[in-house]
Amino acid sequence: MQLFIDKMNKERASDILNWRYEAPYDFYNNEQTEEDLQELLDGSYNAIVDEKQQVIGFFCLGQGAQVPAGNHVGAYTANCVDMGLGMHPHLTGQGNGLNFCSSIVQFIEKNYEGTPIRLTVAKFNQRAIHLYEKLGFVFETEFKSDVAEFMVMIKNSPEQS
Repeated sequence: MQLFIDKMNKERASDILNWRYEAPYDFYNNEQTEEDLQELLDGSYNAIVDEKQQVIGFFCLGQGAQVPAGNHVGAYTANCVDMGLGMHPHLTGQGNGLNFCSSIVQFIEKNYEGTPIRLTVAKFNQRAIHLYEKLGFVFETEFKSDVAEFMVMIKNSPEQS
């Protein structure tokens, strides 16, 4: 599957907010609220589409990729590009993650050359953690929020490795 990074728009954002994951990944389900829609349209989110312009995922960069509880433990003090992402629920668990995540990492490495990439993942999501490790991310720290335990992982830029 060939992937393309494209602008987020209202139609794509609304579609993403309606995605429903099966348990235990239903943790990642969103609500179709005006606030959530505006977050996806704030300029920090990009859509990932296939050759037919179907939205197969998204990613965001910056503060939107952080879990606020991590600020209380200093999880986000280092200078990094924070990355958050989501893949269409119908495509998860089928071996699509490596291509999907690689395209995001390559985009970040090209546009933020020399800056480490940081992501935060729920600790129960061993499937995602395994994928991130394959991509070169390593454990940095962990913390708890009122809803889950999280792990922060870092991938140094190729120049730093």
